[in-house]
Amino acid sequence: MTEYRRAKIPGATFFFTVNLAQRRGNRLLVDKIDLLRRAFREVKDRHPFVINAIVVLPEHLHTVWTLPEGDSDYKTRWSLIKAGFSRRIPAGERRSDSRVKRGERGIWQRRYWEHVICDDGDLERHVNYIHWNPVKHGWVQRVADWPYSSFHLYVQRGVYCLDWACDSEFTIKGGE
Repeated sequence: MTEYRRAKIPGATFFFTVNLAQRRGNRLLVDKIDLLRRAFREVKDRHPFVINAIVVLPEHLHTVWTLPEGDSDYKTRWSLIKAGFSRRIPAGERRSDSRVKRGERGIWQRRYWEHVICDDGDLERHVNYIHWNPVKHGWVQRVADWPYSSFHLYVQRGVYCLDWACDSEFTIKGGE
């Protein structure tokens, strides 16, 4: 078995995509948003990091984090967030034989996708992608209408206007 290699750059900024194991028709992340927020807070209290941007959709989330100087351990943070959220959800989800054998829940996909942010332009593209994602997936018509997004903080800070990306010419390049 080939070991999956992840970037380990202390103090770096990373873009992540994290998915539920069962995506079709699943609304767990938004239905249990308070439990997800609690899991994030608890991990941030013990293992600090900055959430630069985030969007939580019903069955997946995207986020950009900056880790503290000298720290490259996002793997532990994600493990703790996933476990903290999962512990608060009543058991009953479908689990594969391998998950049962390992004593794992079946809430999250085991893996997640990360990308090292390489410069300010890359950061801007990923933050825009994050905020545009609810529109991309058809959950809302306007970015401002999705409540589970850091977009609203960006509006408060004057980075975006409330009707950002409402222009029909607006497009975001990138993917999940």
